[in-house]
Amino acid sequence: MKLWLSLFLLPCAALAAEYRAGVAAVDITPKEKVWLSGYASRNKPAEGTLQALHAKALAIEDKKGTRVVLVTTDLVGLPRVITDAVAARLAKEHGIERARVVFNSSHTHTGPVVRSNLSTMYNLTPEMDAKLDAYARELTANLYMVAASALGQMKPANLRYAEGTAKFAINRRQGPAGSVKLGVNAKGPVDHTVPVLVATGEDGKPFAVLFGYTCHNTTLTGEHYLFSGDYAGFAQAELEQATPGATALFMILCGADQNPNPRSTEEAARAHGHELAESVRAAMAGHGTAVKGNLRAAYQTIQLQFRPHTREDFEREARSTNRYEVNRAKAMLQAYDSGSPVRSTPYPVQAIRLGNGPVVVALGGEVVVDYQLKIKETYPKTKVITAGYSNDVMSYIPSVRVLREGGYEAESSMIYYGMPGPYTEDVEASILGSVRAVMKRVGVK
Repeated sequence: MKLWLSLFLLPCAALAAEYRAGVAAVDITPKEKVWLSGYASRNKPAEGTLQALHAKALAIEDKKGTRVVLVTTDLVGLPRVITDAVAARLAKEHGIERARVVFNSSHTHTGPVVRSNLSTMYNLTPEMDAKLDAYARELTANLYMVAASALGQMKPANLRYAEGTAKFAINRRQGPAGSVKLGVNAKGPVDHTVPVLVATGEDGKPFAVLFGYTCHNTTLTGEHYLFSGDYAGFAQAELEQATPGATALFMILCGADQNPNPRSTEEAARAHGHELAESVRAAMAGHGTAVKGNLRAAYQTIQLQFRPHTREDFEREARSTNRYEVNRAKAMLQAYDSGSPVRSTPYPVQAIRLGNGPVVVALGGEVVVDYQLKIKETYPKTKVITAGYSNDVMSYIPSVRVLREGGYEAESSMIYYGMPGPYTEDVEASILGSVRAVMKRVGVK
């Protein structure tokens, strides 16, 4: 343990500070036993806490005074009604424009329901709804507080970027097109890269470690009823224990069609967390790349189109024996009644360039790994960290390949998200076109 730390510190201690940076964390574990999110099979609220949940923020400022803030959360997802409100307050009180703040959720399935995500998955009592609404208000305040705290604690710092590898993620889309099921597909596309960004102080010691991985945070399956961050939570805790004085922050990447393997036990979650933490430590022990230069950011919202539908489609669905389909049908019929049937959804695309280091491409929704692989292929000379589950989680985001194959990520998941149905096949071209636009604005061609 001491060896890897000393190896990492040697090249950093002699460097003059290139940036200013600050980090902060806040406990966001619900004070009450509210409903857990992510699995429709659950039939009762949480029973307690295995591991505290946190929101964390890393604020960075370059020599020109340009600042960015990266906010991570141990949650299934954050809706834009929350992230936009926090971003607006940060802009008003700290002068940081929307493009320079990214919110990422680890997608743990042992975190609380966050309104209004997965709106048709739950049939909750008015009492539980009130508790969840109160939690959302408290969470909104905590997200602002942690970002503001990181901004208020900035000090001279250097950044270093490195990459590791972890192998526990596996593609979960199994079977031929037209009959794809959730399972284990050892031949499916994956990305086992572990990006690692470390902030060190003037003493050369790490005080923030930001890392990511491309995998659903679902080792703990629907029979588990304790709050926890799953494998990502265990990895963060282990890194913080091994690196005194440092805060570890996790960003999930495009893991919508990736599952941890094996699953379903606390022992597996701890093992995956350990493997991920070991990968981060190994990356930190290597030379890595010293990050230098100005911070740049770009953000835009596009519209993703749904396949055509009619009122009659949902009138038929409202007679279904599937309660989730009935819930979705009611929501869609209300939209028709109001004269505004749901034809599209807003979709955020963001790029934050850290000097000569990595570019964080932040995409909304549960993004399949195809996007991550294609973006890497498009920018082979640039280290790109493509993070899904960012700024808004409105649905799964399938590629054209996944749409044509069908299955959960393309079709049935839309029921639980309260969306009218699958996207049109231009979804991939629209998103990748927007990625090219924001990348160009931050100087990457």
